[in-house]
Amino acid sequence: MSVVLAVDAGGTSTRAVVVDMSGRSLGYGRSGGGNPVSSGRAAAAESLAEAVGGALGTAGVAASSVSSVTIAMAGAATHLPPADPSNDAIGDALGACGVVAPFALRSDLLAMFCAGTPDLDGYAMVAGTGAAAIRVRGGQVERAVDGMGWLLGDSGSGFWIGHAVARAVVADVDGRGPSTPMTPALLGMLDLTPTETTRTVPRAPALQQLVDVVYAMRPVRLAQFAPLAFAYPRDPIARQIVDEAVGALARTITAAVVPDVDGPLVLGGSVLLRQEEVSTAVEKTWRARGRTGAAHLVEDGTAGAAVLALRDGGTVVDGEVFGRLVSSLAALR
Repeated sequence: MSVVLAVDAGGTSTRAVVVDMSGRSLGYGRSGGGNPVSSGRAAAAESLAEAVGGALGTAGVAASSVSSVTIAMAGAATHLPPADPSNDAIGDALGACGVVAPFALRSDLLAMFCAGTPDLDGYAMVAGTGAAAIRVRGGQVERAVDGMGWLLGDSGSGFWIGHAVARAVVADVDGRGPSTPMTPALLGMLDLTPTETTRTVPRAPALQQLVDVVYAMRPVRLAQFAPLAFAYPRDPIARQIVDEAVGALARTITAAVVPDVDGPLVLGGSVLLRQEEVSTAVEKTWRARGRTGAAHLVEDGTAGAAVLALRDGGTVVDGEVFGRLVSSLAALR
């Protein structure tokens, strides 16, 4: 029996699924972050091998029966051919599991879109650690907006919000910004205790410790502070951060819309999934541009990676196949 292997390699977790050509999910595996950009090559390869091994094991199929592999992930690797040296770790991880079939790298945002609908045209937005939107036409990404990473973009993302929270807290402790309840909450998350500046110490010890701890983090880890902005809706500082994030995401989805592509709209990522006011505002902005399609929330792009794998293998993924895929995958999780 010939099967395809689909992998959704995210910055936080990696999910793999083995699917037969009718769209039936046979095996599922999960592990840690599998994106080489955010996790590093060695750690990403280890996570990929663990997830793939788990999927093959639960499916009860031989690695030799895998006819093709489709891997959805964020980052520049999706723009490079699989044979590029920067992708050697992926080939090595698959080889360690006995998988010798060729692999294709696809956009994680396209996988997110395909996880929400079998339609070939529409839009997707993700706002998790990062943030981006795409327009899909004919099953391919026609336009991508933002997703430029923590240094140049990802406006409205979990990182973007968390960074704003951290800056507000630092300004509060430093005495050059207004007081905010986010300050004791963030210091508590880092096990730091607020202290006053003394005559012999020019800077409050807690502030110096906060600076040291934050600068020691990988920048994307600032996303862990994002929930604090939503935890205090009556705090004007937190409210301003949320409002600016909503505005940024609204501008991103607006930039993707064209008159001749209606929908649907697929939304994913922790900010959109966990914060209803944000997803509602994004959908409202999208509809204000004349869009009338359905809106879907999806937890991750695993099913979408499988859709792409099936299409790469020649299977037409209609509503029936899509329904079979989604329901059988849900039963395995």
